[in-house]
Amino acid sequence: MKNILVAGSVIFFYATTANAQSESGAGKDEKETRHELRKTEREVKRNERTVSYQSNQAFLRDFPGAENVNWKTGAPFEIATFNYNGVITTAYYDLGSELVGTTTEKTFSDLPLHAQEHIKKNYSGYTPGKVILFDDNEYNDTDMELFSTVFDDEDNYFVSMENDKETIILKVKMNGNVSFFKKL
Repeated sequence: MKNILVAGSVIFFYATTANAQSESGAGKDEKETRHELRKTEREVKRNERTVSYQSNQAFLRDFPGAENVNWKTGAPFEIATFNYNGVITTAYYDLGSELVGTTTEKTFSDLPLHAQEHIKKNYSGYTPGKVILFDDNEYNDTDMELFSTVFDDEDNYFVSMENDKETIILKVKMNGNVSFFKKL
C-alpha cells in the first residue's frame, strides 16, 4: 500500500511538473509573439511618419513649381516623387534634410553612343529594360543607394538588362564607360 502511495505521488509530481513547464513555455511563446507584434507596429509607424519640416522646406527651395509631390519616408532617405517641368523625378534627401540627388527615367537611346554600342556588343543575349539617370548633388557627400546597393557619388545611368534567366543592372558613366553593377 505504501508503494502504491509513493508511486502515485511520484506520478502526480511528474505530471504537475510537466504541466508547469508546458505552461511556462506557452507563456514564453506568447511573450515572443507580443514582442514581434510590437516590433511590427513600430516599423509601420516609422514608415507612416510624415516628412520632416526641414526636408519639405529644402524641397520647396530646390524644386519650385513641382507638381503632384508624393513623399516616402524611411532610413536613410526621405524621398519625394513629383512632376518637374513635365518630367517625373525622384529626389532623395538625407537625414540632415540635404538633397543627395535625383533620379529620372530615360530611354536606351539617351545613353552615350559609345555605351549603346558596348552594351549591344557585350550583352547581346539581354534585352534593355528601364534606364534611370542618377544626378548627384555634388555639394553633398552622402553616398546614394539604388537597387539596395550603395555607390559613390557621381552622375550615372543605370540600365536594367533582362534575359530568360536573370536580370542585371549595368552602370554607365556619363563618358560612356559601362560596368556591371548588380545581379537582381
